[in-house]
Amino acid sequence: MTSTLEVNLPDSVHLSDFNLKMILAAKLFDLGELSSGQAAKMVGIGRREFLETVGKYGVSIFQYDAEELRQDVERLKR
Repeated sequence: MTSTLEVNLPDSVHLSDFNLKMILAAKLFDLGELSSGQAAKMVGIGRREFLETVGKYGVSIFQYDAEELRQDVERLKR
């Protein structure tokens, strides 16, 4: 199933369609709502390009939070 969304932005927002799609796809990927492949398809690019680009939008491709990092550090100390 696919959905279409129409968004009315103020004239003061000067973002390309690509950037708007990337912002939305990156956030949905970060929330775990989309896989990297689904997010890439939504933007209209390949998965590899999405993964190489998503960091510019403040999203890590590793989906790794601070608590997971702390647990891994504790495991490594043992």
